[in-house]
Amino acid sequence: MFAVRNPEVLSVDWLAPVPFAREREVQEVVRRLDAPAPVAPAPWIVAVAGPAGGGSSTVARRAARETVDRIRRSAGGENARLLHVRVAGLKGPHGVATALLRLFDEGFDGRGFPVAEIVAGLLRRLRREGRPFVVVLDDVRVGGPDLEPVLRAFASPDRFLPEGEHGLPPWWTIVAGTPEALASLAHSLGNAAPLGPLVRLGPYGSDALTTIVRDRAQRALGRAAPNALVEEVVARSIAEGGGSGRAIDLLRRALLGGAGVHGPGFVPRRGEAAIRIEPWVVDAIERASHGQAARLGEV
Repeated sequence: MFAVRNPEVLSVDWLAPVPFAREREVQEVVRRLDAPAPVAPAPWIVAVAGPAGGGSSTVARRAARETVDRIRRSAGGENARLLHVRVAGLKGPHGVATALLRLFDEGFDGRGFPVAEIVAGLLRRLRREGRPFVVVLDDVRVGGPDLEPVLRAFASPDRFLPEGEHGLPPWWTIVAGTPEALASLAHSLGNAAPLGPLVRLGPYGSDALTTIVRDRAQRALGRAAPNALVEEVVARSIAEGGGSGRAIDLLRRALLGGAGVHGPGFVPRRGEAAIRIEPWVVDAIERASHGQAARLGEV
């Protein structure tokens, strides 16, 4: 077992300060958003497409932060805000709209409200705050929630505001996910909220993946990472076709033991401590969750 000084860097939502092997794509997204005073008319939306574990989330979130920094450095833009929602696992557009509004009101319960009313509430809240913002809709997958209603609202916000209220502050949107999911979304949106040419990413090469794993392991341990550990994690991730997401998951399990299966901060419910899950069952479920084959007999 390793002594992990900074387990938080192994979280799925932790963002590395350096987008290894993706610097060019980050700058391309920032260039297309063209903040704080875009030449192109609104809506300002850029889509980042890449295979699972290919860094689309990293590119989107890092570009969003750089865009917010640009806005804040401009005159009167010091209060710009970044809104990030991981849409995978949310229940339809209703879940996406609810998650966005909860960034302003943690206690909001969207049950019983139509999507249009939740979106209207979000837009009214943004108008009331009166500051520019950047939205990241992350982890878009085939079979995930439909983002069309939300993006259509972003493209035509005045339709959702009360009569006599108009003129939202400027905002920029980054959508990140798999190529298949974004192609389908672009087709359904048409000209209502054009995504434009996708910023496309290929899978990470072994060198880039090694750099990512080594950097994350060193940050977690607070010291140099063992070469054998890094090599084993990278080799297994490549063999399983999981990319950086799978690699960090394997690293988390290696460094944190059983807690790594659930991620840092997992607290078992009462009575669960005595339940033992065989490791091959966990591996089979993880392979299936990453779209890989898992024999029924293993589960």
